[in-house]
Amino acid sequence: MYGTDGKDYIDLISGVSVSYLGHSDPRIIAAVKDQADKHLHLMVYGEFIQSPQIEYAKLLTSNLPESLQSIYFLNSGAEAIEGAMKLAKRFTGKHEIAAFRNAYHGSTQGALSIMGDEHFKNGFRPLLPGISLLRYNCLEDIEFITSKTACVIIEILQAEAGIVEIDSEFLAALRNRCNLTGTLLVFDEIQTGFGRLGEVFGYGLYGVIPDILVLAKSLGGGMPLGAFISSKEIMNSLSHDPVLGHITTFGGHPVSCAAGYAAFKVLINENLHLKADEKGNLFRKLLIHPAIKEIRGRGLLLAVELGNADLMHKVVKKAIENGLVTDWFLFCDTAIRISPALNITESEIEEACSRLTIAIEQAK
Repeated sequence: MYGTDGKDYIDLISGVSVSYLGHSDPRIIAAVKDQADKHLHLMVYGEFIQSPQIEYAKLLTSNLPESLQSIYFLNSGAEAIEGAMKLAKRFTGKHEIAAFRNAYHGSTQGALSIMGDEHFKNGFRPLLPGISLLRYNCLEDIEFITSKTACVIIEILQAEAGIVEIDSEFLAALRNRCNLTGTLLVFDEIQTGFGRLGEVFGYGLYGVIPDILVLAKSLGGGMPLGAFISSKEIMNSLSHDPVLGHITTFGGHPVSCAAGYAAFKVLINENLHLKADEKGNLFRKLLIHPAIKEIRGRGLLLAVELGNADLMHKVVKKAIENGLVTDWFLFCDTAIRISPALNITESEIEEACSRLTIAIEQAK
């Protein structure tokens, strides 16, 4: 990116995992312009079949299992979480929901209710009742999921906690418990989807399929777009009693769907997800400094742990001065976030690591 004075900046966070092909990719821009020339918003409830929505839904579902073939497009990740919560309650007839400590799912009322950090919630109580917050990767806490639990909502990798990877044994046990209790398993892949972890969608790393998949951020290729995805059977529960079980005016906006479709085609055609691990390993190899305690994460979603909040804030400020855009995590202010565009080049990674190392040295 370039400032008004012409100074160049390397964006290491891509709008917090949104712009996964970088900024102003010509293929996305062309798709946006082409759709804008045709039409913008038409109608809300499906009276008109709109090709950008249909084509994008077809492309997405062709890369998803048979149980995830019905897509409800929205405007954002928080809205998609709200829709998933409503869907789970409607389908199961239950209202209790389990989520996890240090989880972030959005800031609307329902999403805030399942946020795993009390600091952000206390100023807005009372929130939704019937919420249980479990410990991530804790097998003992799975027992709190009962026949009264409508759904369990979990990130396939906890991002705002400072990049905490899920344990495969825990995830398998969670799936089994949900099957036993008649509970829907919801994966929040708002930050981990679209190749960032080395698979098209992060759940592919673990062989566990959710009942509901929630997507946003990268979904729109830089434009606002969210979605919750499930089976036709589950999704149909929103179609009656009442007829409009969930409503959105701008969800699945044709320009956003056109942009998302163009970006996702590039991801699939160029297999960018298969290069994420290699590029992530290059960051690990080049980021060597005594102040760096560890580097956590997978693929191109990493946390550079400095172990000190004051130092971290100084480094982020120095990084900006050195032409490097990064930040920290909501629930972890001792680590620096790395989530660049998937098509970042080796030379750009080398330059970014050099600038970050200099920033760390200057901040000491």
